[in-house]
Amino acid sequence: MTVHLKGRSLDSLLHLTTEEIEQILKTSKRLKLQLFQRKKHPLLKGKTLAMIFEKPSTRTRVSFEVGMWQLGGYALYLSAMDLQLGRGETIADTAQTLSRYVNGIMARVFSHQTILDLIRYSRVPVINGLSDFTHPCQGLADLFTIYEKKGRLSGLKLAYVGDGNNVAHSLLYGCSKVGMDITLACPDDYAPDPGVVSKAKEEGKKSGAKVKVTNDPQEAVKQADIIYTDVWASMGQEKEHEKRVKVFKPYQVNERLIREAKKDYLFMHCLPAHRGEEVTDEVADSKQSVIFDQAENRLHTQKALMAMII
Repeated sequence: MTVHLKGRSLDSLLHLTTEEIEQILKTSKRLKLQLFQRKKHPLLKGKTLAMIFEKPSTRTRVSFEVGMWQLGGYALYLSAMDLQLGRGETIADTAQTLSRYVNGIMARVFSHQTILDLIRYSRVPVINGLSDFTHPCQGLADLFTIYEKKGRLSGLKLAYVGDGNNVAHSLLYGCSKVGMDITLACPDDYAPDPGVVSKAKEEGKKSGAKVKVTNDPQEAVKQADIIYTDVWASMGQEKEHEKRVKVFKPYQVNERLIREAKKDYLFMHCLPAHRGEEVTDEVADSKQSVIFDQAENRLHTQKALMAMII
């Protein structure tokens, strides 16, 4: 099947087909190999990407900016202070104006509605670099990393332990699309969005993936091929940190918990990590940890995504 993504926006992995995800991963592999072989691939020569950042970031900014440069294009960093949004200009007006100047927009924002509004009013493709609801670029890098390390996606089991947040939502969508079982262990009041779980289960019926949510971390990681966690308090939730540390303490990924997983399990974390909270140094720095390969792969999957849609 020929996959065409040119001109498409990406707000969530839910809106990609299994074939489209597979094509992005194949393209990521090819671009990564070409970079390793020092072969130039100026697929976006003369193209410009506007990068809107309501939230600061290390990995998102550097990977998109370097990726666009390696593809022969130019990335323009725009913080909230660089735009007129802070002075009352609407998202609609901002999107319509920016899309007269650039070939694509990437936005890292607080509210997912901002992404949807940018997509609605922009003439050019919009990529969700992170919102409070989903983190699709992270999800693509995660799937690519697992494929690199395990040689397959279908039939594996991923255990996510912690907050049912935007990263958890993207893993639910991504795993269920590619036939990977996923079990999430979250405290009762911090479970993923029920609508996301329901849609992931629907996708799982098509792909053969099992989707489960529990509040028992040991049940989740039992015989897992991958253990994944994230910070307990995301950016914008700093006031809840003390409360969350108490609630999530039983969900720490440590040497005791990982005994339930397969011996050749992978440990994953989207970073930045709060070591000593959601994960111990012993796990984060172990031979099973692929957290920095995972971070590197943000560059390759985002390059593939930009090349295919811009």
